[in-house]
Amino acid sequence: MAKNHADTLAIALTLPRAGFTLNVDLILPGSGITVLFGASGSGKTSLLRCVAGLETPASATIIINGEIWHDDRQNINRPTWRRPLGYVFQEASLFNHLSVKDNLEYGIKRRPAPNSGQVLTEAIALLGIGHLLDRRPDSLSGGERQRVAIARALATQPRLLLLDEPLASLDTSRREDVLPWLEKLHDEFHIPMLYVTHSVNELQRLADHVVVLEHGNVRTQGEVHDVLTAMDPPLISGDEAGTVLKGQVIHVDTGWSMAKIAVGTTIFEIPHAGLHEHQNVRLLVLARDVSIATQKPENTSIQNLVPCCIESIQPDTHPAQVLVKLVHADTTLIARITRRAREALGLTNGQTVWAQIKSVALVR
Repeated sequence: MAKNHADTLAIALTLPRAGFTLNVDLILPGSGITVLFGASGSGKTSLLRCVAGLETPASATIIINGEIWHDDRQNINRPTWRRPLGYVFQEASLFNHLSVKDNLEYGIKRRPAPNSGQVLTEAIALLGIGHLLDRRPDSLSGGERQRVAIARALATQPRLLLLDEPLASLDTSRREDVLPWLEKLHDEFHIPMLYVTHSVNELQRLADHVVVLEHGNVRTQGEVHDVLTAMDPPLISGDEAGTVLKGQVIHVDTGWSMAKIAVGTTIFEIPHAGLHEHQNVRLLVLARDVSIATQKPENTSIQNLVPCCIESIQPDTHPAQVLVKLVHADTTLIARITRRAREALGLTNGQTVWAQIKSVALVR
């Protein structure tokens, strides 16, 4: 059963659904973005709605950073309006007869909070919607509507922000419009978030912590790097397999427009665009961009060469390929190679090899 922790999200609940029972007992970080990940029908949205008080579980203890929202033992079950949360749905729930400005102010009037005007001003600036204030929602793109909905949720100064697949109704280009704003929200507002998605890209770009749901149960959970590099079985296979690395800029070479990033004791070099020393960054290394050599490569254009030990080799989704888990000190990488290459190189667990990283993406 979840316990009261002042700096955690403690969520334990049981909710019968058609076809399965949602049954979770979670102690989650009280800051950052926790992504609830899994296939459609796994219980992600039901979990979010229980936290919001929109569903009544059969039993529950929900304690948000020390504040009790639901506790059967103490006969506490706050209604939704008494839970200091913001909720962003798949479709932005805006009033078409009101301007964007009036929609934003409506949220404040429904739940007034100290300094709400200042917070709203900051949210408008953060989400880049100042030029939209006089327009009606039906004249906005889907991405613009979602940014307005997020700003409205922020204006109430929630202690928890719930986002239920906020990009699911958007096409690819609109999703790319909104994702950078969500990254800025993470970095600048410091509100804990529960974020529902089945998108691998959103998981890789946004998650600090991951909870993987399967038929109402927790299949696995943990820090995003640990979850993405677990291999028994791998959570993500195929072209999307890879890992997220958190590092810090230690040197910027303005002459070559390159930056050195320290991920623990491992150094990566990437093309930089406006990075500065001591800046914290988030990198994505896809398994398809990592190859393996049994000796240190020479005379190569690949800049990132890392000596590694093979920890495990697992089948990939395609029968011609395998996923190889590589470890160097405190850094873990995944390589996706063919079974034939593995056989030709004689790769085995425990072997020392060189990882050749063809591409490192700066995602935040």
